[in-house]
Amino acid sequence: MEVKAVYKYARISAKKMRDIAQEIQGLSVSQATDILSYTPKKGAYLLNKTLKSALANAENNAELSVDTLVVKSVMVDEVRTMPRARGSANMIRKRTSHITVVLADQEG
Repeated sequence: MEVKAVYKYARISAKKMRDIAQEIQGLSVSQATDILSYTPKKGAYLLNKTLKSALANAENNAELSVDTLVVKSVMVDEVRTMPRARGSANMIRKRTSHITVVLADQEG
């Protein structure tokens, strides 16, 4: 069974988040939490927050055992940039991203 959590409009670029997301794919939840806790980057903090949310969803909503969960995938998508004020032709390039963490059982 799969459980997911989504963090929308995270105020970090998707390129910076993808570097951190690749490190934890395929690891157990405890290993991924340890890696993210000791990584000194803003993206690691946001990803750890999303991972804990997915873990809480698995524990409370799906009633899965925390010990058997594995990080199946981490997807980081870009959010579109916003137009400048009063219909101007420029864009405001404040990069944001959507972070999706999917957890799955080790057996399944």
